[in-house]
Amino acid sequence: MANQTLTKASVVDYIYEKTDKNRAEIKELVETILDIMKESIKKDHAMLVSGFGKFEAYDKNARKGRNPQTNETITLPARKVVVFRLSRKFRSELNG
Repeated sequence: MANQTLTKASVVDYIYEKTDKNRAEIKELVETILDIMKESIKKDHAMLVSGFGKFEAYDKNARKGRNPQTNETITLPARKVVVFRLSRKFRSELNG
């Protein structure tokens, strides 16, 4: 999978090749895991996966911006953003 974005479908295919489950069961399982992750981030504003990293949601304040086409000053609304921080273990694996 070098130089290729990993998709949900390719995760399902990878698990399918490694198990005796059918694709529909695996797809449902992957969807359930992703739903759990989303709900955790929405509710707790963070989700820690030991040995992998931490997803954190935080509020960004409204700020001034500029429309590059018209050079007009605009106000960008407040919003939530999610960041991912690698665990030290994974970072060291990634960097050798």
